[in-house]
Amino acid sequence: MTPSFKGQVALVTGASRGIGLGIARELVQRGAKVCITARNPEPLEEAVRDLGGPECAIAVAGKADDPAHQEEAVARTMEAFGRLDMLVNNTGINPAYGPVLDTDPAVAAKIFAVNVLAPLAWTRRAHAAWMGENGGSVVNVASIAGIRASANIGMYGVSKAAVIRLTMELAAELGPNIRVNAVAPAVVKTKFAEALFEGREEKVVRAYPLGRLGLPEDVAGAVAFLLSQDSAWITGQTLVVDGGVTLGGGL
Repeated sequence: MTPSFKGQVALVTGASRGIGLGIARELVQRGAKVCITARNPEPLEEAVRDLGGPECAIAVAGKADDPAHQEEAVARTMEAFGRLDMLVNNTGINPAYGPVLDTDPAVAAKIFAVNVLAPLAWTRRAHAAWMGENGGSVVNVASIAGIRASANIGMYGVSKAAVIRLTMELAAELGPNIRVNAVAPAVVKTKFAEALFEGREEKVVRAYPLGRLGLPEDVAGAVAFLLSQDSAWITGQTLVVDGGVTLGGGL
């Protein structure tokens, strides 16, 4: 049987489209209520309609690394649904393309602010609002770029390696009542990853033993497993969701 999240509430960052929206959709389909966040209000409003409207989902627009936005989103989740059982730190940015040595320090700092420090801050706020007293589950969205070298997206990979380590540290600190895990996807067919496959998908796919790139629902299913009681004895782990590509070469 598919695990049910009926009566539970999730907050999913970066969920107006792509992997984040796929995760939110999966959780709602399993009975959860969700709060979704992203920078722009209009796509968020459309996503809420896609998820079934305000009875199922609310949206709070803002930048993931903005403390005021984090505070508002958690507070509105608690006001709307009265609890916060699950947190998915999905928001990620990659404004740098090229060698790590050439990365502008200010750009590197922004990557770490959004990709690493923001998940820590969101987890801290979820802990304070609900999970610290009532328990819960956190899933961080990392990347296979965080477990092996990836040409031209190296600084992004460095940040995702930090997310994997952050997952381990938080799991050790927050148990036994809060579990913290991560997923590490390969290339998923989203707007965020277009530069990695657009115009050459057939060539990129050759490196994947399962013969295709990922879809948001592939990652969503893995995240739902890690949030559910089916993984009740799993914490501090990173589940690679990669179509088998890390068995050999390729992205």
